[in-house]
Amino acid sequence: MEVKINKDIRTYTENMAFGLSLRQCLFGGAGLTLSVVVFFALRNHLHIEVLSWICIFTVAPFAVLGFISYNGMTAEQFIYAWLKSEIIYPKRLKFQDTNLYREAIDRAKNTKNMASRKQRAD
Repeated sequence: MEVKINKDIRTYTENMAFGLSLRQCLFGGAGLTLSVVVFFALRNHLHIEVLSWICIFTVAPFAVLGFISYNGMTAEQFIYAWLKSEIIYPKRLKFQDTNLYREAIDRAKNTKNMASRKQRAD
């Protein structure tokens, strides 16, 4: 008898139906439900091709929320972290140039001047 264990236990997700996790099933079902509602609400008013694109665009946010993870965060966690870092608590970054080559030359000149002063003093 063999028991399969993931190499990285943090990536383990329990499958609920069709190989999808509970989160993916819920968001997929919500997207599908919204798409069906939009289809039946607009089918008499729009051409089928336009209506199909509208249905696709109504499902897209649910697909993003349910199926995408970034750096181990769910989509909501990532959106909250992005809003927090960019809008709620933005950092003002100041440009401060440093010329490392010039600093090295100045440092070398200073040590050379100090060495020549020591030799004069002796």
